[in-house]
Amino acid sequence: MTQPDDDTAGVFRALADPTRRQILQDLKDGELAAGQIASRFAISAPSVSRHLGVLKHAGLITERRDGNRILYSLVEDRLALCVGGFLSAVCPEQIVLRHTKWRSSAQEGPTP
Repeated sequence: MTQPDDDTAGVFRALADPTRRQILQDLKDGELAAGQIASRFAISAPSVSRHLGVLKHAGLITERRDGNRILYSLVEDRLALCVGGFLSAVCPEQIVLRHTKWRSSAQEGPTP
């Protein structure tokens, strides 16, 4: 049995927590300041900061400074490659089916 590399394992550890998954969902529309992220949760700011640290360490988010604010953004490619790679290895038939259904729908065009 092969062991996942530490890099991928860190992504799945980060995704294991519902708060971190929600942070990723919140970042899907663009970057947010740390304070904006913290205001969305009923936990302490230091707890949110720890969650952001886990996500950053896993490579799922990046941060940049803007004056005295820290802005976070989603690293979509990293998330897609790790999760997509796992799904392709575990259930490749489903990936093929999903692409086939998507292509068929796209070729048929929108339904009136």
